Amino acid sequence: MRTHHAFLTLTTAAGLLVLTGCAEVAPAESKPAALPVTAKPSVTHDPDALRAAAGLPTAPKGAARQAFIGGLDAIDRDIVHGKEDKAISRGIDTCSAIKNNPGDRPKQIEQTERRWSSPTHPEGHGLTKAAKILDVTHKNICPTF
Repeated sequence: MRTHHAFLTLTTAAGLLVLTGCAEVAPAESKPAALPVTAKPSVTHDPDALRAAAGLPTAPKGAARQAFIGGLDAIDRDIVHGKEDKAISRGIDTCSAIKNNPGDRPKQIEQTERRWSSPTHPEGHGLTKAAKILDVTHKNICPTF
């Protein structure tokens, strides 16, 4: 009886192999149907919009920008060292230190000292200058913090 079942199983398997081997192959030029295109969610790359969403001030423009850069240059020209956009970015970052540490001036100065470096001052400009940088930033970029 077992031989009979084995014979039927092998015969059935062989028949299936023959049938699948004879299946018609699709022509090479046939292409799968195109998938529908879905819209991607809108993502903003506007720095001012991202800053506003994070509760930070936007980059100062015009006279406010010049007052900020001028205030930093009055402390030490090496603070900006010709990189105004970088100074603006660091100023906004300093505003986040003010916002995240309200009333903790020593912490704000410490974070300002770490954030504001230059090629000739890779470790920062010292705590005295950091306090002045903090004041110029607070006055010109985020006076409401």
